[in-house]
Amino acid sequence: MALGQSLQQKLLQKLSPQQIQLMKLLQVPTANLEERIKEELEENPALEQSEEDYEDQYDEGKDEFESATDDEYESEGSEDEYDNIDISDYVSDDDGEIAEYRTRDENYPEADDNKTVPYRIQTSFHEHLQEQLGMLKLDETQKKISEQIVGSIDDDGYLRRETAAIVDDLAFRQNIETNEAEVEAVIKLIQQFDPPGVAARDLQECLLIQLHRLKVQAKEVDTAIDVLTNYFDEFTKKHYDKIQRGLNLTDEQIKDVINQIIRLNPKPGGNHSDINKAESYVVPDFFIFNNGGKLELTLNSKNAPDLRISEGYKDMLRDYEKGSKKDRRQKEAVLFIKQKIDAAKWFIDAIKQRQHTLTSVMETIMEYQLEFFLSGDETMLRPMILKDIAERTGLDISTVSRVANSKFVQTEFGTYRLKFFFSESLSTESGEEVSTREVKKILSDFIEGESKKKPLSDEKLTELLQERGYNIARRTVAKYREQLNIPVARLRKEL
Repeated sequence: MALGQSLQQKLLQKLSPQQIQLMKLLQVPTANLEERIKEELEENPALEQSEEDYEDQYDEGKDEFESATDDEYESEGSEDEYDNIDISDYVSDDDGEIAEYRTRDENYPEADDNKTVPYRIQTSFHEHLQEQLGMLKLDETQKKISEQIVGSIDDDGYLRRETAAIVDDLAFRQNIETNEAEVEAVIKLIQQFDPPGVAARDLQECLLIQLHRLKVQAKEVDTAIDVLTNYFDEFTKKHYDKIQRGLNLTDEQIKDVINQIIRLNPKPGGNHSDINKAESYVVPDFFIFNNGGKLELTLNSKNAPDLRISEGYKDMLRDYEKGSKKDRRQKEAVLFIKQKIDAAKWFIDAIKQRQHTLTSVMETIMEYQLEFFLSGDETMLRPMILKDIAERTGLDISTVSRVANSKFVQTEFGTYRLKFFFSESLSTESGEEVSTREVKKILSDFIEGESKKKPLSDEKLTELLQERGYNIARRTVAKYREQLNIPVARLRKEL
């Protein structure tokens, strides 16, 4: 086969590393932005966190941070590239200083940075169990077994590891020979720990442990134990009539027994499990205030510290400019400094571009859902999809999606996810399009106001919504009910 050459012209779309980095920054919520900036500070020595207030010299009308090409970030230090360096781009003519940049909002006083925020120091769930292990009189083998069992307990307090598997773990990992009976005996000891119900293998055992631990010996407790032992399936499915007939209980008696059981804790480790402080509370990315009927939007910038170019790197460039001898090593150092300063400038610009994009998208959402932000009434939410915001902001749909992902806005009516405001439309009898969020709110109101002795079925809910003028099918009502985490009518029934 003969070899030959030919010319071809192709149209390709290629994302630069800088564009990829900007897209990733858009997805980062405010709670994690500080960590991302710290990573950049560690990777780029030319970037450092400012200790003082610096004047913001960023000009939005002029693109002074031109996107660096891939060659600038992957330079080999060639002579041609060195000759093209203009030091004046990095050291200004006026005072020999490199331009400094701010990423923080000036509304936050400097004193806030020096405040020490107190936080609660608490004992984790497993540490709480380990402390109670020290109160037992155990030999060395039992102590190893108990530690293995405690380590196998999940955060919600359940022991889902089979006894035979625990025996194998002790044999292969710790060279301890034991048997299932000995492990079961230690499990019974751990089941006496606080909180009541810990180390249970399933919900039934967890509730029974708590009932046996009750100090008050009442008839209701004995009957509740009988219900959970012999009628557990009927209890979980709320077939109370079968339980009532099987135990020959009156309406008042079955009601007291059910109340006794529902007071128990189905997740004994829930109040003691390890808490990730970054996820235990919501850090809003935006704040919306109602100032006399006029909405004001503020971007949360407290987790974006002031950034600047390193003073040491600026001194290096000054020394080079003053020097007369330019050897190869010095030229390579200048090229390295240039690359790092370019990367630092672009990262600071990317942070500012992130803030500008976030503000633009949130302002558009605020204007689109103006009636909701003024009243807090969910029925006032308009149908809104990503395309609606993208068309108004001039941004791509994927960019709007990245902004809406994992972001929160704090209003006077509460804190909401940005995705909360996006919903599809549903037509009414009059042909008007309403938000599915409005339908879900009305559906939730119907269920909250129903008689718990005779809960509304999906068919009845469909009829009520149709009476309100919403053209909706029963399967759609069932879908919305499941999205609201509301069980079927039979499981909502109360005595």
